[in-house]
Amino acid sequence: MSLRAPYRSLRGISALAALLAIGAVGCSEVSDAVDGAKDGAKKVARQRSVFSLDVGDCYNPNGKAEGTAYAVEVVPCDEAHEGQVVAEFAIDEGKEYPGDDGVTAIGDERCPVEAQKYAPDTWALPKGVSLFYYTPTKESWATGDRAVSCTYTAEKGTFKGSLNTAKSLEPEQTTYLKDSNAVYEALWANQPEKDTVEDDLAGYKAQAKAVAAALDTHVEGLGGIEGTEVGKLRATLTKAAGNWKKAANAADADAFYLAYDPAFTGIDPNKSVAARKELGLATTVPADEAEVWAG
Repeated sequence: MSLRAPYRSLRGISALAALLAIGAVGCSEVSDAVDGAKDGAKKVARQRSVFSLDVGDCYNPNGKAEGTAYAVEVVPCDEAHEGQVVAEFAIDEGKEYPGDDGVTAIGDERCPVEAQKYAPDTWALPKGVSLFYYTPTKESWATGDRAVSCTYTAEKGTFKGSLNTAKSLEPEQTTYLKDSNAVYEALWANQPEKDTVEDDLAGYKAQAKAVAAALDTHVEGLGGIEGTEVGKLRATLTKAAGNWKKAANAADADAFYLAYDPAFTGIDPNKSVAARKELGLATTVPADEAEVWAG
């Protein structure tokens, strides 16, 4: 998903004027109109160009969340808001505009990784919040715009509070989340385009190899963390890593399927709930992940 938003032009933002016609209206109506005018003035004062968004900014889009944008309303994070900027990076793909598909591919690849540095525990995100991103357009690229702003945005409704949890984590929590996130990133980032193993055995084996490598790192990291449930999870993931390695070395599609089924089941997020609880992390499996492993 992408906000595909910033027409990062230097257009000014026109101020809104509230005209109050005070005639034969009741006091309550006048009061409501004044309050509405104050709210409108506050919103105008909070407008900021998409050029100047910073990591940590909480904001409300002007209109729909997706589409092109010149400005957003930046608000204090303790107020209800629709999104928060959680990462930013620059595209360094040469002088030519990569095209809409090109910048989308870059955002798809980098935003999940960059966002996890700010909000490592994706299980702790507010319900209904998904990763979006603002990217340069062809027009803004010509002016030197290369920035991608990654945001967590509520697809419906709003949420309160900052999503910045990285600084509050204990070392063992950070280690767990970094390595666990890398496992699932390896799985999805290396997903072959073909739907069946028979059509792309090499691609699926490469995916399995990447997941196995990430699991090895995760298992090693868990070895340095105390806890009964953590130890149980380590044993489960060690077995899963072995099955992913079998899939990576499969001689044919049939052998791949035999290894893949227990390999995939072995990294079912539900298997990590007890260890997460022991570590003091969020324990509710996100709905989209639960659906995948539910079959």
